Amino acid sequence: MNLQLEYLKKRDEIVKRLQEFEKNKNYFYELCFCLLTPQTKARNADLVIKQLKALDFKNKSFSPVKYLIGIRFHENKAKYLLELKEKFDKIPFNLSSRELREYLVKNIKGLGYKEASHYLRNIGHKDLAILDRHILSNLKYFDVINEVPKSMTKKQYLEIEDKFLDFSKKVNIPIDHLDLLFWSSKTGEIFK
Repeated sequence: MNLQLEYLKKRDEIVKRLQEFEKNKNYFYELCFCLLTPQTKARNADLVIKQLKALDFKNKSFSPVKYLIGIRFHENKAKYLLELKEKFDKIPFNLSSRELREYLVKNIKGLGYKEASHYLRNIGHKDLAILDRHILSNLKYFDVINEVPKSMTKKQYLEIEDKFLDFSKKVNIPIDHLDLLFWSSKTGEIFK
């Protein structure tokens, strides 16, 4: 892949999508989305979130489990969503991006570094890496990392994130743009 050429082709669409993220004030449902995405297609999670939003899940008392169609580990994820409802209003959104990510990983069950970074990017935060398999395989392709880890500790995640940030500076493409560029190269679309 010619990175600069691909970026030129998709830059306007990427910028538009990132601007939409910055305007996203639907913090609760976006966090629900990110809780549902691990090992599930993003489009499936998005459909479920639209349904939960229409049912006013945030304000009404019901178990979401029967609505989690197409979501892997739906019973566990339903529990995570219910627990999130109890904790959401206590999230300190005034923290820096990295501090807020740490808070989310420690306090919201079902969120790891990847999902917390995904969430924060989707509500307008910058300079965090969403190290999913699409991104990691691209980082290996461009020799940023030697191999795609099967799993990651916090230390490994942060080390790879730093390498990704350095790479983005080297190629002069912001990490948030690279994330969407890499993701679209694997999935064929710029989504979330």
